[in-house]
Amino acid sequence: MNLMDMMTTSNHTLKGRDVLTWLDFNQTDISQLLARAQDLKENKHNSTLNGKTLGMIFEKSSTRTRVSFEVGMVQMGGHALYLNTRDIQIGRGETIADTARVLSGYVDAIMYRTTSHEKLTELAEHASIPVINGLCDIYHPCQALADVFTILELKGRLSGVKVVYIGDGNNVAHSLMVLSAMMGMEVVVAAPTGYQPDPGIVKKAQQVAEENNGSVKVETDPSIAVQGADVIYTDVWTSMGQEEEAKERLTALADYQVNEELLRIAKDDVHFLHCLPAHREEEVTASVIDGPHSAVFQQAENRLHVQKAILQSVIGTPNS
Repeated sequence: MNLMDMMTTSNHTLKGRDVLTWLDFNQTDISQLLARAQDLKENKHNSTLNGKTLGMIFEKSSTRTRVSFEVGMVQMGGHALYLNTRDIQIGRGETIADTARVLSGYVDAIMYRTTSHEKLTELAEHASIPVINGLCDIYHPCQALADVFTILELKGRLSGVKVVYIGDGNNVAHSLMVLSAMMGMEVVVAAPTGYQPDPGIVKKAQQVAEENNGSVKVETDPSIAVQGADVIYTDVWTSMGQEEEAKERLTALADYQVNEELLRIAKDDVHFLHCLPAHREEEVTASVIDGPHSAVFQQAENRLHVQKAILQSVIGTPNS
């Protein structure tokens, strides 16, 4: 059964669900989202969210998250409302619970890009409408769904594909581990001591992998990690809010740069992914990110399609 068949034959619905972390979902859920994303990529414009409104709360600036969610709503006949925390009362002392209740009376879903997973879960707890994690300090689920969708397009399959994430074991790494494990993939994270992914999330991802014929490992040597890799992935070493640690991070992660030498150890048809923005000649060389193995702009575009799939699934009509 292919992804489109799985979507059309299942009676399972995601309507009304929060999307905070993929640990709350299963392989069938993800297969349906991927199939829906494939369909929406091929048929960009529809009216399935006509009259629907997405409230987008931003504590952190963004290019891909804002534009892809906003354009996605417009392409499906809906509307997206940009809410910067400097411009709404949540940034001036109104409680998250009150904000959740107020917005629940105005919009059909909330996308929250925040500095704290605790804030995200509190908002979801008090909202009566779906809440979507646009990024927090622990997870970045929308990015991971775009990553996996891109890998499916590049490789034609997910099961058994080896993905190696190199560098800072951050929120991007956490969501990539969980979702790749759920789809039966082999995941290796190569990071130095002190920058490895959260052990608790690694353990949860390994449990997910056991249930879905995948695997999750953490390694310190990138040259060992990338042996037999189908996909190599990295992210910036210094994210927003970590600027004071920049010098320390550059030193600690210097041996984890993705370069031509590292790519030669992987499979000949290896693909390179990066969630962007990228710092060329830091975490990745220009020759790699701008070279023939790179699929970073296909990956960036796919943020639009997977987020449309999420939106259509959680706030669309049952048959949309």
